[in-house]
Amino acid sequence: MAIDPLLNLSGPAKPLKAEPPDSAESAGLLRTGRARLHDAANPALSLESRFDLAYNAAHALCLAALRRNGYRPSQRYIVFQVLPHTLGLGPEVWRVLDKCHNTRNLGEYEGLLDIDERLVASLIEATQQVDDALRRHGAD
Repeated sequence: MAIDPLLNLSGPAKPLKAEPPDSAESAGLLRTGRARLHDAANPALSLESRFDLAYNAAHALCLAALRRNGYRPSQRYIVFQVLPHTLGLGPEVWRVLDKCHNTRNLGEYEGLLDIDERLVASLIEATQQVDDALRRHGAD
């Protein structure tokens, strides 16, 4: 009998909590994630703004994927690490998002936001792959 990896990660003192999906919440996360992803591609904005927009888009879309599976995270980072189980995406996507999560934390909590065009482009591409996977899974 196969073990559900998301179920295995849920429970007291674990990073996920089982919670029924909420269609209004998912719709809101998809709407804000897609709007931010669109705006992140605007070259007229500062690199820092584009990074913030793309990171928050990635988080919203990954959270939408997790919520559609009936789980809520207790830690922000976990939405990226469970992408193989929520959308079938591999390490080429979740490792970029995990790196950007760590970069975001250094910027938010220590004022050390070390980004460049290449990182922001990789973040936007990984986030687009998340959105494409959501659409393949019926999230329009």
